[in-house]
Amino acid sequence: MKRHWVSGLWALILTCVLLAAGPLAAQGLTSLLPTPTQSTPETDVSDLMRSAAENGVSVIVIDSDGRVLTQVGDTSASTPSADPGSGSTLMAIQDDAVAFRSALVDRFLNLPVAFNEVLYILRATSPDGTIFAFVEVLIYSLLLFAAGMVFEAQVFGKRMVKNFVVARIRETPEGYGQKMPFLVFRFVMGVVGIVVSMAVAYVLGFILFGPLEDPALQFTASLINAGYFMVRATSSVWRMILSPYLSQYRIPMFSDQDARRLHLWLSGVAAMGFFAILFGVWIEELGLNHEVYVFLFSLLSFGVMTINIALVWANNAAITNAILNGKRARDATWILRTLSRIWAPIAVAYFLFAWGEQSYHLVLGDPLGVPLLAAAWAILTVIIVVYGVINFFIERSFERARYLRERNELSGMAPNATARSADMTTGPRIMTFEGLAQRIAGILAFVAGTYAFVAIWRPDTNMMGETWTDRALDVIVILFIGYIAYNAFRIWIDNKILEEQGDVVEAELGDEGGGSSASRLATLLPLFRNFVLLVIILTILLIVLMELGINVGPLFAGAGIVGVAVGFGSQSLVRDIFSGAFFLFDDAFRKGEYIDVGGVKGTVENISVRSFQLRHHLGALHTIPFGEIQVLTNYSRDWVIMKLPLRVTYDTDVEKVRKLIKNLGVALLDDPVIGDNFIQPLKSQGVIEMQDSAMIIRVKFMTKPGDQWLVRKKVYEEIRALFEREGIKFAHREVTVRLADGQKPDELTDEDRKAITAAAQASIEEELLEDAADFGDDR
Repeated sequence: MKRHWVSGLWALILTCVLLAAGPLAAQGLTSLLPTPTQSTPETDVSDLMRSAAENGVSVIVIDSDGRVLTQVGDTSASTPSADPGSGSTLMAIQDDAVAFRSALVDRFLNLPVAFNEVLYILRATSPDGTIFAFVEVLIYSLLLFAAGMVFEAQVFGKRMVKNFVVARIRETPEGYGQKMPFLVFRFVMGVVGIVVSMAVAYVLGFILFGPLEDPALQFTASLINAGYFMVRATSSVWRMILSPYLSQYRIPMFSDQDARRLHLWLSGVAAMGFFAILFGVWIEELGLNHEVYVFLFSLLSFGVMTINIALVWANNAAITNAILNGKRARDATWILRTLSRIWAPIAVAYFLFAWGEQSYHLVLGDPLGVPLLAAAWAILTVIIVVYGVINFFIERSFERARYLRERNELSGMAPNATARSADMTTGPRIMTFEGLAQRIAGILAFVAGTYAFVAIWRPDTNMMGETWTDRALDVIVILFIGYIAYNAFRIWIDNKILEEQGDVVEAELGDEGGGSSASRLATLLPLFRNFVLLVIILTILLIVLMELGINVGPLFAGAGIVGVAVGFGSQSLVRDIFSGAFFLFDDAFRKGEYIDVGGVKGTVENISVRSFQLRHHLGALHTIPFGEIQVLTNYSRDWVIMKLPLRVTYDTDVEKVRKLIKNLGVALLDDPVIGDNFIQPLKSQGVIEMQDSAMIIRVKFMTKPGDQWLVRKKVYEEIRALFEREGIKFAHREVTVRLADGQKPDELTDEDRKAITAAAQASIEEELLEDAADFGDDR
């Protein structure tokens, strides 16, 4: 019967409960076994063997009276037969619990005999008939390795390779591209040092003790050598990752003290783990007794689990800070913030589960495979190392593009350099393909680690089945591909938009603006981007639903019905969408242009499918549906002529004013601020109107769209200063009031004065409104 890990875990818990409740039921371990009175009656040995062969029993034990005491391999006797497809989950858990309890009781009762058997076999395989011979091999091996480590540190390290390694150290290396080569080089030299220490230990052992002739001692020494190399190599790998003594090469965000402490803890965990695995192999190979192997390996695994939990407890704060990358929790992304809070409980729960699952299968005699405790650390180590190597190649691949981009940003040639660099370095939004590649590397490492963990946990899975784990892995892969497609397309479109926008000049608040308009492509690309991204999201969602076994056909039918209902009930929406499409295809306006739509003026800020938004220069934001547009006036195309009226007194020399304005226009062409903005210089158009109190002389100039406001300010300033120097006076607005014949001003009452003042004020305001309408200035 194929046992699932859930059933195994419940069986382990239920068995512990049953064993704990044993004294209450007045039932000891011996009462769980069949008594001689319960045993099979005396039977002919040939009949017993025939019956055992028919029932799949491999070994039977018969006492002197011919009664069967135990039957090894009779699965039908120890486990109730049941159809895997029948019965409830609770019954399956109960069956597993019964089988686990029986196996556990048998192994505990057989331990004394099993230990005596192992001791006997070890003495028999020892060259001098004592177990201490194996202990001597361990002690001498450790002493020889200590001598090899001294030679490695004092001779190989300090005198042979120190200068060669130190010469490669940089003061301020940056990124994986500069850190990884040295870290890998130092790791390789560390492995060479390990091999040197082992060679020294081997030579000393050969000189002092000669070659080992006994096969059991050779096997023991081989396991010790393998354990020494694996522990030292694993410690070197974590030294490469944490860099405890060279902080400038440390990639994770650890302090020197935290990095050294974590490195010691990880080295200790590796030593304990390899010792448990190799000692279990040694007992199983030399002791030739599975009962002792199960007991000792479970006990050592419990010690490994305990030291792993202690590692989490001792380094909780340091690892949490590294996950947050040195930031405060509220400043980190929600993913990192959540991960920093749950990683420790999840790690402890995993360690407990891994030990329980391993002990469960050990007791039942199932094939163990790779222990989950060791598998987790191996997968994590490989993921970190591979992630660093991938990032190294990513940085090297994008090095030239990054150099050109940074050079352009420093020289001010890149569009939106400040905003662009800020988006690349802060926040979760990715703005470059290099950033996307680095993010993909992390996600790919996670997916690969998940697949590796499932393959180790369930080695019989084919990764293409119909179980929930297989479907979950498939969904993860689909979402991963969708994430890549979504962000790759978004980055490409966003970069195209930035290129099309060019240098964006921020307009001064209060000006009408309209000088820095986007190109036609930059106006249409955001709409195209939103449409395609929506299609990608819907496609990935539908694929995930189909992978989960959900029929998506009714969804399409429902969407069609909803579409028909929307078509009948939202005619104005359809009109807005089609009108907007034709306005944009006709290039009537673009983002950033200053337009007038039926008396509403402003700069185009946002464009959606059915409407757009205008920002008035006084701050108001207008939202106008495309279908409501009757007349659209664009003030940001090609060129702009600005006409300015000047009120002067009747005694002004008009010809003199014309010459002065002409000379001023020529001078303004050389102005460092506004000189380049002119398309045609400032010039006078002469007298265009004669009013009661003033002559109206108009001047005009032509500029680029959006530049007229800055030029107008400067022109007004220069004309005022020019007229003051030349003695030309501006005419003030006057209202002439005629009194009735014979009436004198002194005879006016207060009511008459107020009425006259109101009439004069109304006349002035009306004239101002007419002037504003004539010259197109709404301020």
